[in-house]
Amino acid sequence: MAGVNKVILVGNLGKDPELKYFEGNIAKVSFSLATTEVYKDKAGNRNEHTEWHNIVLWRTMAENASKLLKKGMQIYLEGKLQTRQWSDKDGHKKNTTEIVAETFTLLQSRETPGSNSSGNLSSDNLPY
Repeated sequence: MAGVNKVILVGNLGKDPELKYFEGNIAKVSFSLATTEVYKDKAGNRNEHTEWHNIVLWRTMAENASKLLKKGMQIYLEGKLQTRQWSDKDGHKKNTTEIVAETFTLLQSRETPGSNSSGNLSSDNLPY
């Protein structure tokens, strides 16, 4: 039986994207994304819980994201969960879980509240 690994998030960038290039001129961009859940407790008090996600994009999509995205912008993204393992300088094994984005849409720019700038970038419609 085949599995499904699908993540859908709407949130705000916690920092500007960081663009790096690897051997073969392969681009990778990474940034943090905050998703906030608002709920009321039993007493009727409004509460918020923010979850932080590590986002990774590759190739042309990464280059486009580095040009378009800035800290505070609200985006919609779809991707998959990926866990990596490595050893630190002392030889201790480390793990990290990231979301490898396959598509994203600009929803709102925090710099210009009320604007409705939108754009859809997908790994399906970008050449790489």
